Amino acid sequence: MPFTLPSRTPSGPRRRSLLAGAAGAGAALLASCSASDSSSETTKGSPSAADRARARAARDSERLAERYAAVLAVHPALAGRLSPLRAEVVRHAKAFGGEKRASASPSGAASAHPSAAPSPSPSASPDVPLEEKDAVAELAAAERALADRRTKELLEVPGELARLLASVAAAGAVHAFLLTEGDK
Repeated sequence: MPFTLPSRTPSGPRRRSLLAGAAGAGAALLASCSASDSSSETTKGSPSAADRARARAARDSERLAERYAAVLAVHPALAGRLSPLRAEVVRHAKAFGGEKRASASPSGAASAHPSAAPSPSPSASPDVPLEEKDAVAELAAAERALADRRTKELLEVPGELARLLASVAAAGAVHAFLLTEGDK
């Protein structure tokens, strides 16, 4: 009896048909995922929600710039250290669309010329601690709190605004670090 090799024809589906089926299923799954992602993005980051988040971020930066101006008004000796940080905060407010209020802050000179010391503002002075170290510590705490809040908001806003928030939050964390490390 001669020895015959068994037929190489597989009994199940061929490899090509399995791969083609898997590719089709993957494409369908990908299409459904991207469709649900885009619909969730429009509900989470609808234009009105993004506009509100942008306006809130601009207001927060403007208030922080006003805090810097108040500290500089009470402690003009800190101008060399704080003016560049305040100038960045003013730029952040402008990036969020808050240009009008940022340039109309109590220290118009400081927003026009970042290295210029702000003029004293009687309405801004009462909240500023009399000790320079305490005033700087409060600015650092404000920068840190704002950076933390912006980091939490990242998931609620659409892509470009989220990138801007992340960038400004990182800058705020660096400001807080510089303010606290300058005392050491």
